Amino acid sequence: MAEDILIDPFVRLLADACSPAVVHAIDAGGSADALWAAVSGSGYLDALVPEAAGGAGLGLAEIGPLLMALGRFAMPLPVGETMIARALIAAAGGKLPDGPIVLMPKDSRWPVLGGAHARWAVAEADGRLTLAEVAEAVPAGEHAPLAATLRCQSHAVALGVAPSGGLLPIAAVLRAAAIAGASARLLEMTVDYANDRVQFGKPIAKQQAIQQQLAVMAEHVIAARIAAQIGCASGLPPTEQAAASAKHVTSIAAAEIAGIAHAVHGAIGISAEYDLQLFTRRLHAWRLADGAESFWARRLGALRLAADMTSADFIRG
Repeated sequence: MAEDILIDPFVRLLADACSPAVVHAIDAGGSADALWAAVSGSGYLDALVPEAAGGAGLGLAEIGPLLMALGRFAMPLPVGETMIARALIAAAGGKLPDGPIVLMPKDSRWPVLGGAHARWAVAEADGRLTLAEVAEAVPAGEHAPLAATLRCQSHAVALGVAPSGGLLPIAAVLRAAAIAGASARLLEMTVDYANDRVQFGKPIAKQQAIQQQLAVMAEHVIAARIAAQIGCASGLPPTEQAAASAKHVTSIAAAEIAGIAHAVHGAIGISAEYDLQLFTRRLHAWRLADGAESFWARRLGALRLAADMTSADFIRG
């Protein structure tokens, strides 16, 4: 019941303010001001901020459903990143800034997702965090409307020592949650399409081959949701082991789910006017961001080899 009280108003907010039409318009270069105003005015950006600093004082596990909802609605703004950043800034005793904030882990080698709409960046360097205003955002291109290469102002506010493991595990869990949310939405869209699309006098959902694909897709969707929940359940900051497991599983699932969704939809799925590609493009972007499955598989292997425990104990941990 408590979770419903938290998530239901947020889902209604996103349904009203973050429709596919709004996302298409923002991806095409339109203004994101109205969407940001709706989200920032809701108070959800301070869900992780301690109560003493004016926030809700919730944990990462408690807001996991909110992070998945952002993926479900293909949120084009760095809302989850801003939630995390505001919690980190508050913990450091800093003043909470207005506007979207992105996270820049030290290992980030690519344009920053959500960077095109970021006003601030929390960056990690030499084991410490800083907050700087974005001076310039160069979009990565029309096929990656979420991403931009950032140049920040030279003046930065020191936020102290970076969380254990740095920003990368946090970013990985955010991507995992987004993948889980978008994957659930894609499954619903694909099942609905298969039931509505009639071929040879019956819905294609009646075909055994399609049923098999949908079953495999559902397995990956469930695996992604569980993996994202595991990542969030380890807290803020998440453990590197939990983050690695979450991102590894969801990155694998993202590629499989996107592929099956397009296979079932056929040619219509790649049309610019159809909403399917709105979500599958994001799945691929989130899959690669902050370490794809191979990166986190290597990290999991290294963590296991360094752990003084049996494999069973490592998995349970």
